[in-house]
Amino acid sequence: MSIRILLAEDDELMRVTVQDHLRDQGWIVDEAVDGHAALALMKQQSYEVVVSDIRMPGLDGTQLLQLVKTQSPNTDVIMMTAYGSADDAVQCLKKGAADYILKPFDLDDLTIRIKRLVEMQEVKARCISSDKGCFSKPTPIIGSSLVIQKMLSMVSQVAVADATVLIHGESGTGKELVAAALHYGSKRASKPYIRLNCAAIPAGLLESELFGHEKGAFTGADQRKIGKFELADQGTILLDEIGDMPLELQVKILRVLQEREVERVGGGIVHLNVRVICATSKDLKQLVAEGKFREDLYYRLQVIPLEVPPLRERENDVLELCAFFLQGFSLERGLTFRLSQEAQDTLAGYRYPGNVRELRNILERVSVLAPAPTIQVWDLPSEIQGTDSLQDVNYTLANAVAHAEKKCILQALRKTTNNKTQAAVLLGISRKNLWEKMKGYGLHA
Repeated sequence: MSIRILLAEDDELMRVTVQDHLRDQGWIVDEAVDGHAALALMKQQSYEVVVSDIRMPGLDGTQLLQLVKTQSPNTDVIMMTAYGSADDAVQCLKKGAADYILKPFDLDDLTIRIKRLVEMQEVKARCISSDKGCFSKPTPIIGSSLVIQKMLSMVSQVAVADATVLIHGESGTGKELVAAALHYGSKRASKPYIRLNCAAIPAGLLESELFGHEKGAFTGADQRKIGKFELADQGTILLDEIGDMPLELQVKILRVLQEREVERVGGGIVHLNVRVICATSKDLKQLVAEGKFREDLYYRLQVIPLEVPPLRERENDVLELCAFFLQGFSLERGLTFRLSQEAQDTLAGYRYPGNVRELRNILERVSVLAPAPTIQVWDLPSEIQGTDSLQDVNYTLANAVAHAEKKCILQALRKTTNNKTQAAVLLGISRKNLWEKMKGYGLHA
């Protein structure tokens, strides 16, 4: 498959640098100097991924994003932004961007993000391009902690039933894995399993995606389209991020649950036998109180509520997940990755606001960028090491000095790829003194 990428960046040096690097990956990369030029190219060619700067003259990245998601909903968009504009990038995520990256960034980091998006597109294409659905085995849910084992026990009980399930959990906890486990553990396992992210599709297109449309139902509807519910007939449909569904569509979902039928846009009633699983990271009860979610639909979805615990509550699961992910990356790269004891301790002690997804991203990035298969603590991102945060530290003057000294040592080791002699030179101390300080801070080679 030839991957075609559209790069929109007004800074010429940045644009040429990124374009050359992406072309080195074997991808086809078209460049645009601004949003208007990008849109003109999109009228001539389809793209798997758009990489766009947020701040551009004329049509900026935010406006381009909205137009891309309207004209080509299956195209993923990565936003580039300067560090001080991170809030803009977060707003773009809410509007449908797949990812964002802060300037200045490592080009290999951008490559990893694009590869992940393309892989997900290929999986989705296999799963929803035909009425046969996707029959590959789901990714296992890793963990031996009490909370995860309790959840898995409930999943096995619920899977054999045919009731509607509402999965709730923070972003990155693995709600999609739980939904897949419910499907493949059910009597519908050999039938289609269709997934739809309600937050990723513009409201104007969501109804057609869900229910399909008849030929001539609206301008551009030159043929009948089969919706996701019809594709899932006899199987299971996952409505991910159901809390982002517009109110006017919620009543139609309620009808599907009650009447077991859908109406295509433009007419045409279709009777279905579909199990509905919904997932959300939002508090639906609060949305009901705010008038943003229908109360009758909320209670209809709450037949079987299932909570996915955040990673910070899954004691001892972090290292199991590390072993699982690193095994996969080792097979991909033909190496045998392992974590030093200090790296294990550091990863086990981190809080993971992005949950399992964040842990996987960290390990994937490190497996690409680490200078050796044995991953050291200084190979980890600085926020994981705790060197960028003053939280949970007793900041006497002595502790503040020690904190700053440890941070400098870690930065020197990372810059010299763990060469102690060069690191000592950078720090202006002897190699023996560096060894003593490393030992004092528990930073062993």
